[in-house]
Amino acid sequence: MSEIAVIGAGAWGTGLAIVLGRKGTHGVRLWAHEPEVCESISGRRVNEQFLPGRKIPESVRATTDLATALAGVQTVVSVMPAQHCRQVFERMRPLIPPGALIVSATKGVEEGSLQRMTEVIADVLAQRGGTSALGRPGESAPSLSSRSLREQGGEADFPIGALSGPSFAQEVARGDPTAITIASQNEDLLRTVQREFSDSAFRVYTNADVIGVELGGALKNIIAIAAGICDGLGLGHNSIAALITRGLAEMTRLIVACGGRAETMAGLAGLGDLVLTCTGGLSRNRSVGVELGRGRKLPEIVAGMHGMVAEGIFTTTAAVGLARVRGVEIPITQQMHAILHDGKSPHDAIYELMTRSGKSES
Repeated sequence: MSEIAVIGAGAWGTGLAIVLGRKGTHGVRLWAHEPEVCESISGRRVNEQFLPGRKIPESVRATTDLATALAGVQTVVSVMPAQHCRQVFERMRPLIPPGALIVSATKGVEEGSLQRMTEVIADVLAQRGGTSALGRPGESAPSLSSRSLREQGGEADFPIGALSGPSFAQEVARGDPTAITIASQNEDLLRTVQREFSDSAFRVYTNADVIGVELGGALKNIIAIAAGICDGLGLGHNSIAALITRGLAEMTRLIVACGGRAETMAGLAGLGDLVLTCTGGLSRNRSVGVELGRGRKLPEIVAGMHGMVAEGIFTTTAAVGLARVRGVEIPITQQMHAILHDGKSPHDAIYELMTRSGKSES
């Protein structure tokens, strides 16, 4: 029986642990930052804080100790919030068994470095004496080239992949049919994750475009906040359809500029995840937007999320930084940044978007 560590017991980490545990062919360790989450899972077989009402298989063992979670595992699934990824992997680095596969299921971009999660992970695992091959923590990478050794698969000792696609944790845990994608340049990782994670309700496709898959999963959260704002303002289907379409075009421009593939945005990690997050009532990012559209302030909204994270709030700043480095125009994202971080009125943001100078759709 293979051993898999899921690092992060939020809703999505718990949902993935349920998927892996219900197969009966894995031993699953689920690391929780919060002791009360660990106690809830161990004692009542449910994560009452982040995924209430969903039974967790007995094969899933919860722990708050990283050494216990990682001892002897073959696969490590990283599901912590993006802005905590570097710190947690610095703690994990001496504990991960050599040769273990690393799967990032976090949809975000690190604010300071503008790195995707697989880059952050590879950066930390490659560190020697506190200095990384891609730059010091908190600094922008000296080169954002898609040709970087670590961007597309990580160090040889630690193959790295990105798991993304349209997947609400509640529905995954309930057993609703779900399709996602695993992206890596490492063929062994692709085959192993596809085989080990797939079951009759959870279908995993493979993709070689790590950049496109990761950035698609991160950038769609920004557009989802915008979709929620439209809903909160009482706007109709015309507005949402236009937003999703132009949001996809904006995402594609930035992803291609960063070295990803345009065709990836027609797949699960692009259009699929974008539509889900912009229209689904379970989307935390969309929910933040709804409340902003109704006139509530961001600090008040975040305070009421009870520890849940809407990654799009942080990704907006990173996306603006990436676009600036790459010289790409991203008007929707820029307006979302102004609303989230500069206190701009949603009405004013929409007016500016609608009165921009005329453009060709292409």
